[in-house]
Amino acid sequence: MGMNRYRSMAVFREELRHFLRRSETASRAVGITPRQHLLLLQIAGSDGATATVSDLVQKLALTQSAVTELVQRAEQAGLVARKQSTEDGRVVHLSLTDTGSRRLEEITEALDAERAHLQERLDGLEL
Repeated sequence: MGMNRYRSMAVFREELRHFLRRSETASRAVGITPRQHLLLLQIAGSDGATATVSDLVQKLALTQSAVTELVQRAEQAGLVARKQSTEDGRVVHLSLTDTGSRRLEEITEALDAERAHLQERLDGLEL
């Protein structure tokens, strides 16, 4: 039984790594970095399709300074917009611009078949 478990874990890691590589390639194909893709995805997937830097630090497992720099570059590229919170002036909400939304949709569509393949492979594994 132990070897089957390790085999399943190995297949899981292999499939996950292949998906991540294809995701990185799809990001670059639409002119954004893989980290920008993850940023856009996490913002779009947040409650209300907005997120704060603090939210993103946790979701992306990056440091505050790394997320701040990532957000600044994405804002300069026209992918995200900032809006000051009306409840707390220290809080800034981030949302996707039309350009950011289009890039995310292009990547999402490009990865549809990859996600289906990954789901199919993972459904059969006992982890």
